[in-house]
Amino acid sequence: MANKRLLLIEDDYDVAEMLLLYFKSHDYEVLHADNGTDGVEMARTQFPNLILLDVMLPDMDGYDVCVRLRRSAMTKYIPTLFLTQRDERASKVRGLELGADDYITKPFDIDELRLRVQGSIQRATRENLHEARTGLPTGTMVEEEQTAKEASGKPFHKLLFSLHGFSAYIDKYGFVAGNDVLNHAGNVIHKTLSQFGTADDFLGIVNDDFVVMTYAEDLEKLQAHATTTFNEEVKAFYAFTDVEAGGIIMDENTSEAKLIPLMTMTSKLVEVMSASKS
Repeated sequence: MANKRLLLIEDDYDVAEMLLLYFKSHDYEVLHADNGTDGVEMARTQFPNLILLDVMLPDMDGYDVCVRLRRSAMTKYIPTLFLTQRDERASKVRGLELGADDYITKPFDIDELRLRVQGSIQRATRENLHEARTGLPTGTMVEEEQTAKEASGKPFHKLLFSLHGFSAYIDKYGFVAGNDVLNHAGNVIHKTLSQFGTADDFLGIVNDDFVVMTYAEDLEKLQAHATTTFNEEVKAFYAFTDVEAGGIIMDENTSEAKLIPLMTMTSKLVEVMSASKS
């Protein structure tokens, strides 16, 4: 996976600091919220690959947080692992019934926790639920989400965001750099949906195209913000000389030399799902 981003929802600062330092030392990006309300919002806006969720929080318990996460199309597919002092079987069963992927009690072995985190992310990818490079829902999860939205009878729009010049970028900079760009594109779209969409919007990926199902009222504003933001920020992934040239020169110093423009993101409306169609 190109990027491993964890969201830690934990109000015990000693535990939080320990986990932040530990997972950062293992090349994870770690986000932290010390209450459930902020945790839910960060899950919706910050695009984590997995959530570490404490059961005992100051404003609501972790079970309520889990319910809110599972009710939102933007967060319901994120693997979630409960952290708790409780070791009663009933508490564990309740967490798993609400959709948690795993459950570990405090005090825990931190290396075991890391392996469980790693296993949850890999399992979601291996089962073709999450795309390995971005952590986004893919395959059957995209199909199931569309089926569910159609069945609800509530009108929505399906958008497709595509990257142009991506193959040429990989040819020059390699697959690792390409994965970083793809991950960044997903972040841009996700944050745009958080700003201009609704909590029931969905973002997935099929092949190298991003699939959005949205209830946003102003589609043009949403599409323009995502594409304009990416098209400007993608320059940071190129060497200065390529940015100055306006793209990548392929077959340089030969008669076949040609300029492949810098990557751009485009968006198109591929389906309008009206109440009558559903």
